[in-house]
Amino acid sequence: MYLFKTSPATTGDNRPKAMNREDRIKELHQAILETYDLYGGINHIDEANLPSVGEVEDIIKKMMFLLFPGFYNLEKIHTGNLESWSGYLLDSLYERLLRQVTKAICFCNRETPHSEHLILAEQVTLEILGTLPEIRSQLAKDVAAAYYGDPAAKSHEEVILSYPSIQAVSMYRVAHEFYKREIHLIARMLSEYAHSQTGIDIHPGARIGQSFFIDHGTGVVIGETCVIGDRVKIYQGVTLGALSFKKDESGALVKGLKRHPTIEDDVILYAGCNILGGSTTIGKGSVIGGNVWITESVAPGTVITFDVTKQEYRRIQKGVEIDLDFFLGSGI
Repeated sequence: MYLFKTSPATTGDNRPKAMNREDRIKELHQAILETYDLYGGINHIDEANLPSVGEVEDIIKKMMFLLFPGFYNLEKIHTGNLESWSGYLLDSLYERLLRQVTKAICFCNRETPHSEHLILAEQVTLEILGTLPEIRSQLAKDVAAAYYGDPAAKSHEEVILSYPSIQAVSMYRVAHEFYKREIHLIARMLSEYAHSQTGIDIHPGARIGQSFFIDHGTGVVIGETCVIGDRVKIYQGVTLGALSFKKDESGALVKGLKRHPTIEDDVILYAGCNILGGSTTIGKGSVIGGNVWITESVAPGTVITFDVTKQEYRRIQKGVEIDLDFFLGSGI
């Protein structure tokens, strides 16, 4: 199968001539150059350098060394080398992160003088590295939530080394700090790297409380404007998504609105459930069963399940079963 349909030249005995490779490469090169003029949306020419995907991914890997010392390192970390090792790594991360943050700021603030970019980049880089102690405190609670929330977990070490949710949540908590400072390019690069590694898709704009645990994790989606409280547990395949997207008069999507649900403290969301809509709130202490589809708010302390045999939803609130017809049809 040929990429280009051409009539091959022939020799005197009607055998095809060998293709002139240099001429073909020149022809192909010209064709590619022409697309650079036609398809501006996928070109980034004569503009500020963008952050490097490979560099950002390596930075978050090294940052995980600082967040979990002794877990991911090839060398042995002990009290004798901890201070020098962590100091060297922090210095290295600062220099590398500063370069990538500078590129991201230059891209998003093209009208601002470059000298101001450098000042802002240094400030942001120091601020983000300054959040690492607090992130470590949060991750200690996330690890504990996984250990105590999963009877299969044998140790905190097992949770850290092998549970994809710890990887995803760790990188989310770092990415969220970039997002809060409007370094959106790097925030998304970090979250999508975590997504590719774990199968868990957490937008860096989501706000997630303490002691958060995603059990198994594959297929979980948490949208940008989600708000999740403390001690929330989520199983695989859960979607915290948008119900619909508002458009302006020109038909373009309106950005910046709350599109994703709020999950209050102590909620459990079982596998495959879908909670949709920016005005939807799952009240404190509620339990949402597997494969349930919800687009309306649920009061605190509610249990919602789906009876497959009867093809109907059941809601139990404070021990009283309540009719759920509104969830079928108009509600969902």
